[in-house]
Amino acid sequence: MEYYVKSVLPIIESNYENFTTVERTIGDFFLKNQERLDFSSKAISERLFVSEASLSRFAKKCGYRGYREFVYQYEQTFVEKNQPMTGHTRMALNAYQELLNKTYSLLNERQIVRICRFLGEAARVFVCGIGSSGLAAREMEMRFMRIGVNIYSIQEPDLMRMRAVFQNQTSVVFGLSISGETKDVLYLLQEAHKNGSRTILITSKNKEGFEEICDELVLVPSLQYLDHGNVISPQFPILVMLDVIYSYYIEQNKQEKEEWHVDTVRAVKKRK
Repeated sequence: MEYYVKSVLPIIESNYENFTTVERTIGDFFLKNQERLDFSSKAISERLFVSEASLSRFAKKCGYRGYREFVYQYEQTFVEKNQPMTGHTRMALNAYQELLNKTYSLLNERQIVRICRFLGEAARVFVCGIGSSGLAAREMEMRFMRIGVNIYSIQEPDLMRMRAVFQNQTSVVFGLSISGETKDVLYLLQEAHKNGSRTILITSKNKEGFEEICDELVLVPSLQYLDHGNVISPQFPILVMLDVIYSYYIEQNKQEKEEWHVDTVRAVKKRK
């Protein structure tokens, strides 16, 4: 059974803070709607008391060429919700499945290929995050180090600011921040970008100005918009995206990377 379908909902969510008041009215409607309706521009403009031009601007802000393309995608992925879930296990598993569906909708494979190229060319890689994002940063360091990447994780705010001074064209810097508001992470990205480093921000918020400090903005779902999102660990959306990047990267010179992985396992076993 095929579980993954492209959905416009996480795209609306990630751009929500960029919307005008009218555009948020439109976004709220599509996010909350659970009925099959007449989604033509005329019908929706009359229902929401907005102009058809506003619908077009809303769709373009979401990355579509126009409202017709947006609503076509919306109708293709629209599925009526079943009866309310029962049981804690079912609730948790459905929340994770919803998260995976949204990750698939946001995923840009060409972007992942570019990021893997950055990793392959970098002399040093730094990944920073605070709190739950810091745990994800540590996990990324452990996994990528074992396949030959010269990578370091940073969880301390002061260390992030000091490390910013030493970045240059030979380094790649990953910033992990679900909220997109972690000041120390953004500071490191900003300063590293000024110094010529490749910078990548993994976040759930597509905010104006990020393009000025990031070579790549990688969007992940926000738990805020998930049904029962409070049952999911905060770092999980980032970990899923890091797994995708890892799976792409390990395919480059796969045999060599697998040998490095085996060597690290052997080194640990020798200690034991």
